[in-house]
Amino acid sequence: MNTIDFYMVDAFSQTTFGGNAAAVCPLVEWLPDETLLSMAQQHNQSETAYFVRTDSGFDLRWFTTQGEIDLCGHATLAAAHVIFEYLDYPETTVRFSTRFVGELSVTRAGDWLTLDFPAWKTEPCDVPPLLLDCLGITRYHAVSAGRDYMVVLENEQQVRDLTPDIHRLKPLDKMVCVTAPGDSVDFVSRFFCPGEAVAEDPVTGSTHSMLIPYWGERLGKTTLLAHQVSARGGVLRCQWQGDRVLIGGQATTYLIGKIFLR
Repeated sequence: MNTIDFYMVDAFSQTTFGGNAAAVCPLVEWLPDETLLSMAQQHNQSETAYFVRTDSGFDLRWFTTQGEIDLCGHATLAAAHVIFEYLDYPETTVRFSTRFVGELSVTRAGDWLTLDFPAWKTEPCDVPPLLLDCLGITRYHAVSAGRDYMVVLENEQQVRDLTPDIHRLKPLDKMVCVTAPGDSVDFVSRFFCPGEAVAEDPVTGSTHSMLIPYWGERLGKTTLLAHQVSARGGVLRCQWQGDRVLIGGQATTYLIGKIFLR
């Protein structure tokens, strides 16, 4: 019987039941992909992060309940939290090797962890009528696309008031980020995942890879404060460094346990 340590962490939150929950499983060696997927489905969280220690740091992968994904911010933050808090890791920076986006790192300073992620550009695009219809909007400042659609509204209240028909967005074959200038922060956002088990993601590190360059350029700033205004929500300290972005947040352990594989 194989036993695996299991952690559930609320990422981008300093309190339990805030931010975005992720499961984290340190592994001695990689298990078959079908086992990793079955475990993620059993955990039933938006993401499960798996990592294996290497000579230079850690190999890191992320699975949803539907399969492996290319990048996940909150689960990376959760994995680093586990390494710093529970694995007697002596350094202040954790370095991860990933399959799809290369090298990532997370640095600890007090209670804050900072992700070093790639910066993603978006380009103006033709606006699919289905996108606006499902979001329930007729007015917008801009719409662009990269990995995800980014819909820019005029103000924070419009973002908070959205009640989209999320799953009807599935034919667009992209996730959707809606953003606007913030009332007390530089910008706010919400993130919708049509067709996924979690229809609205509470706090999304990876979408800030495109939000930070957009708002940095629009506001003429390299240091920004962001708030994802979902029901759980979270605050992110952001920096734009050209082709990289730094995304800072806190994390709180919710659960520690054991997985028994027979």
